[in-house]
Amino acid sequence: MGSTPKGRAVMEVGADGVAIITLVNPPVNSLSFDVLYSLKEVYEQALRRDDVKAIVITGAKGKFSGGFDISAFGGMQAGGAASKPGFVSVEILTDTVEAARKPSVAAIDGLALGGGLEVAMACNARISSPNAQLGLPELQLGIIPGFGGTQRLPRLVGLSKALEMMLMSKPVKGVDAHSLGLVDAVVAPNQLVNTARQWALDILNCRRPWVRSLYKTDKLEPLGEAREILNFARAQTRKRAPNLTHPLVCIDVIEAGVVSGPVAGLWKEAEAFQGLLVTDTCKALVHIFFAQRGTSKAVRINLIILVPGITDLGLVPRRINKVAIIGGGLMGSGIATALILSNYPVILKEVNEKFLQAAIGRVRANLQSRVKKGAMTQEKSEKTLSLLKGVLDYKSFKDVGMVIEAVIESVSLKQQIFVDLETYCPPHCILASNTSTIDLNLIGEKTRSHDRIVGAHFFSPAHVMPLLEIVRTQRTSPQVIVDLLDVGKKIKKTPVVVGNCTGFAVNRMFFPYTQAALLLVERGADVYKIDKVITKFGMPMGPFRLVDLVGFGVAIATGGQFVQNFPERADKSMLIPIMQEDKRAGETTRKGFYLYDDKRKASPDPELKKYVEKARDISGVAIDPKLVKLSDKDIVEMIFFPVVNEACRVYAEGIAVKASDLDIAGVMGMGFPPYRGGVMFWADSLGSKYIYSRLEEWSNLYGGFFKPCEYLAERAAKGAPLSSPLERAKPRL
Repeated sequence: MGSTPKGRAVMEVGADGVAIITLVNPPVNSLSFDVLYSLKEVYEQALRRDDVKAIVITGAKGKFSGGFDISAFGGMQAGGAASKPGFVSVEILTDTVEAARKPSVAAIDGLALGGGLEVAMACNARISSPNAQLGLPELQLGIIPGFGGTQRLPRLVGLSKALEMMLMSKPVKGVDAHSLGLVDAVVAPNQLVNTARQWALDILNCRRPWVRSLYKTDKLEPLGEAREILNFARAQTRKRAPNLTHPLVCIDVIEAGVVSGPVAGLWKEAEAFQGLLVTDTCKALVHIFFAQRGTSKAVRINLIILVPGITDLGLVPRRINKVAIIGGGLMGSGIATALILSNYPVILKEVNEKFLQAAIGRVRANLQSRVKKGAMTQEKSEKTLSLLKGVLDYKSFKDVGMVIEAVIESVSLKQQIFVDLETYCPPHCILASNTSTIDLNLIGEKTRSHDRIVGAHFFSPAHVMPLLEIVRTQRTSPQVIVDLLDVGKKIKKTPVVVGNCTGFAVNRMFFPYTQAALLLVERGADVYKIDKVITKFGMPMGPFRLVDLVGFGVAIATGGQFVQNFPERADKSMLIPIMQEDKRAGETTRKGFYLYDDKRKASPDPELKKYVEKARDISGVAIDPKLVKLSDKDIVEMIFFPVVNEACRVYAEGIAVKASDLDIAGVMGMGFPPYRGGVMFWADSLGSKYIYSRLEEWSNLYGGFFKPCEYLAERAAKGAPLSSPLERAKPRL
């Protein structure tokens, strides 16, 4: 039996002689090879037909095209026939579409991203709706535009704007695209196709110019000036993304077209695209793309099972009309900001008027920051803030659909709050905690509402960071999880559902991150070198700079949870408590592992040495000459292999359903570099045997902190990937 192609291009010829070719591949008309082959076939058919005078290309159901079908990357990386260099950019778009003897116009609505925009740029003109999104975001996937975009975009909008759109993956709206010269006219969506038809006929009848964008030169700067712009872009790129080569390849390919002509540029692009497709960076970023989609796709379009036993039950999210937040510190005010930005009415409770006004002030400041950046108007900011109501008691909690507790990490305080919530909230109300480490069963121990208790762990700053860790206990109702997934989607977060344990997934995985650094420093490694190396690896900051940022109080409280729950493998360094005794608390006191000026700029502290020596005396460890002279590679491995080890435990225990959930959680929650693919993906690139052997070696030298877990040992013995699907009766979820 023959199978129906997933996507296709269909043609309809009107009485005016204009062929309307429509790209059809729901939901965003992505350019699979089925679609591209079909486009070439119907286009050639239109060119052969005598009754066709001109051609309009558009997309089905209000979307031009979201770009190349990323799921086809696997086949291309394996060297499939369709992946030969220049197949799309030269054979289809340049030799078939752009070189045609009949004029073509793209009618763009919704999305024209990546390959979608490249198809549109090969046409002789482009008509767009005002709010259509046009862009070339391919660099987010570790590649460059591969269908001629590196050559056509600079010729349509100029070199500087083209570099910005490509290097920053920055799309533009239809109205802005018109002012840039990327599109020729902007019309309402319902007039789009008719306007494009007439435009195509006007080109045919010489009433409008017949433009082949590949050969335009009026927007290109003179060669000397162009080289200055390109060299400046290179310098900025090296500074912004020192570990990435594909942005520099993109600049080289653009330059080749400017210097040697557009056809030479096309072939250079095709060759470079093919080379980048098989790099580790591309594979890692594509993995992260699908990992992110895998955590939230079920919520968005109800197509794939996100979590067994939750999203496969056919449950419909309940409407939550109002949310209450307890605690208006940095986390509580950030969560409140995220909710009101998505039009949720919020009640914010504090313990006294002073704290309440400070909390409301933080929310106001978060909104004003958006106003300053041009992301919202002052009027919209004030209207959004009006959704927030500050209170000092529980009287207003009688009709809330969800409460999020966001107070300090104190077990007794949280337990009392949850007892109060059970009294004052309606029986259907979801009782959520933003705790970052404390076991939810402990928090809800004194209540009778275990089916309503759930973790809603945001990451700081909560209105900015994209991850939402949804923590389910053995007794949490699947309905509550489905409801919280829906809220997560509506406030534009990437939700990851995990099981309940100390630290859950992200903080549990990363608790060895700082502990490994402390262990190394007590044995002779340099604090500032560790931070420098880890930042160079791609983390937003090193472990010591991170402790200063979150504050010593939080670091000691969370560290204590891990020491208490995992005593056999937790490092018990006293360095941070010793420094805290001396009135150091991190950034807030302008003294931590670093010294901070008025602008919070960090600089090394020469006094740090005395605290390290004191901690070393208490621990009873000696300086190890090997650790004093650690290479960058060894520092990275000694900091991150314990993280990998703990991630293996989290996965083996069923705290996460998929290894890719841990990858996306590490990237979005802790800033692990996405171009390394997440903790488990990166570990698999090095191999389980290698990681096991290194951890085993260090555990013999430095103790149980480094001891490889059973799961890692088993995988290493088989030479198997750490992220392979597990066979288990029932995950902790």
